[in-house]
Amino acid sequence: MKAKVDADLCTGCGLCPDMCPEVFELTSDVAEVKVDEVPAEAEDTCREAAESCPVEAISIEE
Repeated sequence: MKAKVDADLCTGCGLCPDMCPEVFELTSDVAEVKVDEVPAEAEDTCREAAESCPVEAISIEE
């Protein structure tokens, strides 16, 4: 599974790195994905972060 952040939509609220620091980090006021493949143990929290994103900037590719 892969995660992507649309930098044009991201507002840098920090919710995704708070929820799933294994996958997301804040850089230059926007979130970025820091892994190529989401680790199996982080898949559920990664999905939760995507669903919780207030501007729907995170997409998940299975």
